[in-house]
Amino acid sequence: MTDRAALEFRLNELLEPGRFKDYGPNGLQVEGRAEVRHLACGVTASLALIDAAIAAGADAILVHHGLFWRGQDGRVTGWMKQRLARLLSADISLFAYHLPLDAHPTLGNNAQLGARFGWLADRRFGEQDLGFSAAMAPTDLGALAARLREVLGRGVTAVPGDGRPLRRVAWCTGGAQGYFEAAIAAGADVFITGEISEPQAHYARETGVAFIAAGHHATERYGVQGLGDQVAQDLGLSWQFIDVDNPA
Repeated sequence: MTDRAALEFRLNELLEPGRFKDYGPNGLQVEGRAEVRHLACGVTASLALIDAAIAAGADAILVHHGLFWRGQDGRVTGWMKQRLARLLSADISLFAYHLPLDAHPTLGNNAQLGARFGWLADRRFGEQDLGFSAAMAPTDLGALAARLREVLGRGVTAVPGDGRPLRRVAWCTGGAQGYFEAAIAAGADVFITGEISEPQAHYARETGVAFIAAGHHATERYGVQGLGDQVAQDLGLSWQFIDVDNPA
């Protein structure tokens, strides 16, 4: 058992949110009860995740995608009212860490995804150094895409480059398709992220660097598990990961 303040302190100590210019507030977003015994972790603070955490007896919820984002409508209506009402009525705290969780060198989304494929990053690239890059054993796009499907449990969208052997992989989880040009400049043979937009297919064909979109949710399931496990060990908590399926 620990208390909410100690949990917040340890999370901030690990992730250093003040280092990042982000799209919303990192840290404690909704204050719940002071004592924390059980921590529920998930990707997004959806109603389904909140309800599952309540059913599991959680005292606090830790997510990558929180409730509040820069530029959103500030009124507490509709889905926002429903989520906040559940949290407040159950007296559960909500902690959310966005870019700091992507970037952490061992516990973050990028590091944890890379670990599942044996990729040890030796370069960082892109805005705020969020992109990771590593050398890997030479492979081809078909084999790499198949391995991603196997590990992540979902289909991927793969756009071929010029057919070169893939020796250097660059990746950035979630909606980081805008990092593709920085990955190309960093010497990647293939770039992996969660989503694809219209321009990336053209960049792949014109530069020869392959592009794979493997799912926003699918690529961001692992950082919150690494972080949850670490703080649970540090503070003597029980914890669980709750995976709410998302096709995006």
